[in-house]
Amino acid sequence: MTAALVSATPLVPAGASLDDELAFYTGKLGFDVVWRIETMAGVRRGDVTFNLIVSSEPRWSENASCGIAVMGVDALHDEFMRRGVSVGALEIKPWGRREFHVITPSGVCFQFYETES
Repeated sequence: MTAALVSATPLVPAGASLDDELAFYTGKLGFDVVWRIETMAGVRRGDVTFNLIVSSEPRWSENASCGIAVMGVDALHDEFMRRGVSVGALEIKPWGRREFHVITPSGVCFQFYETES
């Protein structure tokens, strides 16, 4: 039998305050908390999941980024704007992908990009 990779759950730096970061992910980005311990939490929105981990090293957050494929990127951009999220311009990047970015309070950059499937 051959092994098959099924999914990935990134470990995302949350900065020094897990409470503050979770408030942003749930209140602004629409994620739900699926589990939590003192220094870590798992969050989910749709089929996207990742784990937040407390980190007092700002360079970890400032150098972390993740692309998230979205069906309906215009609607998501509008949703985030209504929720008061500081979002980058929704535009076609030089590499041909239509996307916008969000920087979390801890400094992590997410690129939300259009996909058809």
